[in-house]
Amino acid sequence: MELNRRPTVQEKRLIEHLVEKSFLPIPADWKEGLMVRPMDDGLMGSLYLFPQGEVLKSRKFGKQVSEFQFTDVDGVDVIASLNVDSEGNLFELDIWKTNFERLIKIPDF
Repeated sequence: MELNRRPTVQEKRLIEHLVEKSFLPIPADWKEGLMVRPMDDGLMGSLYLFPQGEVLKSRKFGKQVSEFQFTDVDGVDVIASLNVDSEGNLFELDIWKTNFERLIKIPDF
């Protein structure tokens, strides 16, 4: 299992875009100390999100708060969803490439 790490610039920009589109308010300091861990999703790019770097094992999925669709460089549609936990904290970036293959590139913002 991979260790927690800081998000890449591209990952952070995608999360920022989804935070801006969220129908729930996300704390303005969400970037401070944010750590991520890749999910076992066939390399589609999904991430567990740990605000302030806190790994709380008791967290549970709450709801999806925003979504963004884009086309990967190979022409395949991708859907990125931002999910929060049951307490309203960032929980995961769920990325689904519609052919279930590896994500090649997060779009530039």
